[in-house]
Amino acid sequence: MDGGTVVAKTSGLGDNLYIAGYNASGDIQQLGNIGGGPALLNVTGIDKSAYERIGGLRSGQFEMTTFFNSVAVTGGTHEKLSALPRTDVIMTYCRGTTVGDPAASLVAKQVGYDPTRGDDGMLTFSVSAQSNGYGIEWGRQLTAGLRTDTVATTGTSIDTAAAASFGGQAYLHVTAFTGTDVTIKIQDSADNSTFADVASFAFTQVTAAPASERIALGNTATLRRYLRATTVTTGGFTSVTFSVNVIKNEVANVQF
Repeated sequence: MDGGTVVAKTSGLGDNLYIAGYNASGDIQQLGNIGGGPALLNVTGIDKSAYERIGGLRSGQFEMTTFFNSVAVTGGTHEKLSALPRTDVIMTYCRGTTVGDPAASLVAKQVGYDPTRGDDGMLTFSVSAQSNGYGIEWGRQLTAGLRTDTVATTGTSIDTAAAASFGGQAYLHVTAFTGTDVTIKIQDSADNSTFADVASFAFTQVTAAPASERIALGNTATLRRYLRATTVTTGGFTSVTFSVNVIKNEVANVQF
């Protein structure tokens, strides 16, 4: 025992993957690489007998194997990935689908949609996504995977242990929407009782789906101990299905 908190080990069963507001979970065979971090820069002097390294540019990548699923009218995973867009794609991997579970998000360029047809008839596609502008960001889910609200709703909060004044980031995927508009906001609280909107931590008003977005606070902004996602509306809505991953920076001077 190392004296730390004892937690249960888990499998990867029940995971989800969202791509630009599309729930691709049922069409993903496996995830080969969810990784990233700073590049290692070799700054070893000639007077050293071992490498010296410092952190360089941040990076991140998702690599996955997908099944072939084409839905001609509404669009399936094939239509989403075969487009090979030149623009950024937001992706989020959910390790479990309970409020507070870990999630990794990425703003990326999709690279490849390459099929392999086995001699047993199995048809799969290899897809890679490489980060653009930001590295991979691990956070915690403010929704239980995908959450569906039919009226303006206050979500379940998560406990982040303590307040921090180092800013934060958040990712949104909206997979379905019916109505005029909805705005998804992040609120915080010191006591898990009295909550307030976090300034500049609301996503752009949603009027159609699919939709996805990354937002960020300045790296000196304060986030209090408890966080939750809420929905509000001005014109009304009858249903919205969405996911939120929030990253609360725990160290100073994080640059994103």
